[in-house]
Amino acid sequence: MPDRNIRRNLKKLKRLSGALAARIPFNIGTFIFGALFVYMIISILLYLTADHITVYQVTAGPLSRNQTYTAMALRQEQVVTAGGSGYITYYARENSKVAKSGVVYTLGTQQQEAAVAPLDEEDYAQLRQTMANFSSYYSDSNFYDTYNFKYELEGSILQYTGIQADEEGNVPQSVNGSTVYTAAQDGVILYSSDGYEDVTEDTISPDLFDRRSYQKKGFAASRQVTAGDPVYKLITSEDWSILIPLTADQTVQLAGRETIKVNFLKDNTVQTGNFTILTDADGNYYAKISFSSGMVRYAQERFLEVELVTNTQTGLRVPLSAIVTKDFYVIPKEYVTYREEDGTAGFNKMVDRGDGEDYTAEFVEALIYDEDEENYYVDMSTFREGDVIIKPDSRDTFTVEDTSPLEGVYSVNRGYAVFRQVVIIDQNDEYCIVETGTSYGIAQFDHIVRDGSSVREDDILIG
Repeated sequence: MPDRNIRRNLKKLKRLSGALAARIPFNIGTFIFGALFVYMIISILLYLTADHITVYQVTAGPLSRNQTYTAMALRQEQVVTAGGSGYITYYARENSKVAKSGVVYTLGTQQQEAAVAPLDEEDYAQLRQTMANFSSYYSDSNFYDTYNFKYELEGSILQYTGIQADEEGNVPQSVNGSTVYTAAQDGVILYSSDGYEDVTEDTISPDLFDRRSYQKKGFAASRQVTAGDPVYKLITSEDWSILIPLTADQTVQLAGRETIKVNFLKDNTVQTGNFTILTDADGNYYAKISFSSGMVRYAQERFLEVELVTNTQTGLRVPLSAIVTKDFYVIPKEYVTYREEDGTAGFNKMVDRGDGEDYTAEFVEALIYDEDEENYYVDMSTFREGDVIIKPDSRDTFTVEDTSPLEGVYSVNRGYAVFRQVVIIDQNDEYCIVETGTSYGIAQFDHIVRDGSSVREDDILIG
């Protein structure tokens, strides 16, 4: 009877399992998809909970820390007034060199059209550059610069054709019934003034650098003048200078220099000038930088944005956040020895022979990261504190225990963190410049950990 019940129960179980199998058929595709879905969920969770390492690629170059300033240009300038009254016609081109006794303008009783020269491609390129410079530096808070730009642009567009001299070099005293006026001396001609023509280093003051009160007046827009009216300005020397107001800290940083490189941001031209520091009656400090060339490039501008090139250090550029310190054993140089087979550096370490009474010297290869006049800095994986080494060809011994830190970064070129020593030669708030070619150091295009505190040496960093 029991056997019959067992057989009956087995038949019921078989029919039940068959029914379930029919309702939930096995599908290999569904199984694979489910497994992949679970794997993706696990991978996402691991990624979200893992510490992410940011890698930085080492580049070479200078440290960008040079400060920019607004400089005032001082030149030997004189405003020339009209020699009579009447309608004025200009014949000298703005920002061009006019010779002594060269024709500048004529005055007549009737208005005449000047012989205006057409603009060439170089002129158009200069105009585009002038407009681009104004656009890049424009600010609503400095709207007053718009008027100064207007006069500068008008002067650049007006290119007058000069009156030709005869074969003996003489220019006519009148043209079409108008009196000809010439330059008393040679120089660069401008058709605007700003009231700064008489400013010198002895009359400098902070108020002169307030560009909100700065105004430039153009002469070429007026066609009728009376005797004594200003009609043009002449710059009579290639010697010129720029003045820069300095803070006390800037004065200390720049003190002691005799020359300095200046990068003029308008056209990224670098020029070296003679450097001096001035003070006014109120104790304010100014940098004066003098030049003997390049004046004509900026003759139309009183204020110039400049960069003083004081930082010329070059090397490998590294974030300060990547810098870490690592301790090294400090071992006197006289204890180093070299393996005969390949010249590898190392030390002879005393090793117990096992009998408790005698020792033997065992050569230990060493990773020497740095050195000074007396010592080597040896990787601490080479020894344990308290190890004793023997001086070559001597019975003198040295106990390894003193340590000293070195600065470095973690290289990840091999997929795991490896300490590489660096020597910092300059730095700012975010980056530093380190020497190239140091032992166990880094090279351009190496990959390092941006945040050195986020890893430990030998950590595996994949992805």
